[in-house]
Amino acid sequence: MRQFTIFLIFLSFSYGVELKIGSVMPKKELKLIDTEGKSINLNSIKGSEATLVVFSCNTCPWVIKWEDRYLEIAKNYTPKGVSMVAINSNVSRFDGDDSLEKMKKHASKMNYNFIYAQDPNAELAYAFGATKTPHIYLFDKNDILVYRGAIDDNARDANKVTEPFLANALDALLSKKKIKKTTSKALGCSIKYN
Repeated sequence: MRQFTIFLIFLSFSYGVELKIGSVMPKKELKLIDTEGKSINLNSIKGSEATLVVFSCNTCPWVIKWEDRYLEIAKNYTPKGVSMVAINSNVSRFDGDDSLEKMKKHASKMNYNFIYAQDPNAELAYAFGATKTPHIYLFDKNDILVYRGAIDDNARDANKVTEPFLANALDALLSKKKIKKTTSKALGCSIKYN
């Protein structure tokens, strides 16, 4: 029993505690490297109305299924003052499938219309308490977390979505209305911290 308790304690410290709704965006000045090789941070790319942070990667089947929605969200909301960044925190794969070079190729192949950046030591993922790819965090213009979780309720088929969680949250935020559903369960591959 004691070994099981120690394991649970270890497990709880393996990842940071997931940000609660109402939390201020952490690590805004943390240096990230985007696929153009530029040094950026969340503060330098924040939107005038909102900032959307998506923990993502190149190869997770869940990301690949939802990726078309990334593009739609960016296309529909960037003109409205929403900045979007996809963050790759898969440190253990930075020498392989999630290298900066492969991220650049992936972003080009998929016609990414948003920033894609690497989180060198997974510091941002730890600070957010992110555990999955994709894992969504939406902040208002004051850097307050207003939504976290999944993009919508159907990763497999965009045509069968019945609840577009993220789009609903964005629409409410931009209309200055209350967001009805502020959290949903993030589904996806585990972030490969080490």
